[in-house]
Amino acid sequence: MSTSPHHRTTRPPRPTTRPRVRIHTRVRAVSATRPKVRPWSAYAVVATIVLSVAAGLLFHLNERSSRSHAQVVSTASGPDFVEVDVVLQRVDATAQTVAAKVLVQPRGTLQGPADQLVPAQDTVLETTSLEQNLLRYPAGQPIGSNPVSFSLFGGRITDYPFDGYRAQIGFRATAGGKPTPVVVGIEEADPFFAFRPGDKETEGLGVGVAERIGRSRSTFILAWFMMAAMWALALAVLLAAWLIVRQRRGIVWPALSWMAATLFALVGMRNAAPGNPPIGSLLDYAAFFWAELLVAVGLTMVVVRGARVEGEHRPRP
Repeated sequence: MSTSPHHRTTRPPRPTTRPRVRIHTRVRAVSATRPKVRPWSAYAVVATIVLSVAAGLLFHLNERSSRSHAQVVSTASGPDFVEVDVVLQRVDATAQTVAAKVLVQPRGTLQGPADQLVPAQDTVLETTSLEQNLLRYPAGQPIGSNPVSFSLFGGRITDYPFDGYRAQIGFRATAGGKPTPVVVGIEEADPFFAFRPGDKETEGLGVGVAERIGRSRSTFILAWFMMAAMWALALAVLLAAWLIVRQRRGIVWPALSWMAATLFALVGMRNAAPGNPPIGSLLDYAAFFWAELLVAVGLTMVVVRGARVEGEHRPRP
């Protein structure tokens, strides 16, 4: 068979349309490897949140109901007596005092004919306060509430949040120079403390109660949470520092920023403790001092070890 230079080889015609490439099988294979969100896990998260909120509301209602009831220390046998309403407003554990508001209301023939807050006779109220031990109410003049501070004893603020105190709250009244029965009602208004009645004492017609004072449930829970959070943050920083040093990563600037921010964030958390406990309290020795130490050690360890690694990687001339 002879060939000539003018002979042209015939080529098959090019297809006018491109063949379609089916990729649906590949897409299915890729989509099959994606993790599926199981519906029961989402329901479990929602149920946990709902139960947590419900438990918090129940705790709040329980603490609110326990604070809404007044403590009645004594009762009177007759219609003529002096009612003393005491509202414990603020506990100052540093000054060892509890500020209260005292309102005297004469009852029976001891009150004026027009208004029950106007005594018919000169009334004198003796208190166990070291600052305002006598409260005088002249006959015919309106009675107003008086601020009275009682002393705290039996506790130390450095035991925060486990500190507890006692306050001796007692009254004795005379109307027209004669002793008069006293009925005392005590209410609490300080959200950081809880008040419970202790031993009651009676001397003649006078009455007193040794009020037991401790941190409220919300303050106690928040203090425990703060101690746990301090330890968790400190251990997280220490673990991250150990991993950076072990893997010889050098100086990781984002990690250093996070560690330094944690060091100062712990100080802000400590200062936000309810009740403003002084430095050197049990909260500090149980969590704050150790957390600051661990974070500082982790931060220093990362910087020192990272500087050595960066020096070893320095290019030589």
